[in-house]
Amino acid sequence: MNQDELKALVGKKAVDWVFDNMTVGLGTGSTVKYMVEALAEKIKKEKLSITGVVTSEETAKQATSLGIPLKSVDEVDHIDLTIDGADEISSDFQGIKGGGAALLFEKIVASNSKKNIWIVDQSKLVDNLGKFPLPVEVIPYGSEKVFAKFDSKGLHPTFRLAADGTKLRTDSNNYIIDLHLEQIMNPLKLAEYLKAQVGVVEHGLFLNTVNTVIVGYPSGPKVLEAR
Repeated sequence: MNQDELKALVGKKAVDWVFDNMTVGLGTGSTVKYMVEALAEKIKKEKLSITGVVTSEETAKQATSLGIPLKSVDEVDHIDLTIDGADEISSDFQGIKGGGAALLFEKIVASNSKKNIWIVDQSKLVDNLGKFPLPVEVIPYGSEKVFAKFDSKGLHPTFRLAADGTKLRTDSNNYIIDLHLEQIMNPLKLAEYLKAQVGVVEHGLFLNTVNTVIVGYPSGPKVLEAR
């Protein structure tokens, strides 16, 4: 099976956790697209009443086109479950997210959810985080100062660029600085440092967040429960 087939596998499996009258957070990314498709099918087939809370404009467009009713995070009093992807998951169930530049909205929705499920193919499982560049969302004003500070700390920063070579803008109109760290030995300490920097809006370390991970293997999806 190729990577897309593995993503489709876990996307379809994830909707097993969705039931009638739920408010569901819909993540962002290539794996989530398959889940949103499967969710729309399930809603039609089982005539479910589901409210979706999206984490990006990209997911909003897809969900709307498939007829999934949506509300903003501020319009709901709770979120039963959020299903999202991840760029890396360590053996102790910590994660890096933000490869799709939606980390701020993803973290807001995840932190307001009763349960979080991450859906990934087997390539996303690692012993330690850091091989995948860590995204940090920063406001444009003063972003070069933040960049210089990261550089002086040896965090190997690069601004994420759009296809046209300009600095990529998030849905909140901010920039992303990716930190090329190779290995993060103390994610909690790094998260504290990043949040303390003036101009940083959010970082892509999702710590003590996930409850269940669904991993795509050629033999089928495997469900892992976070300790």
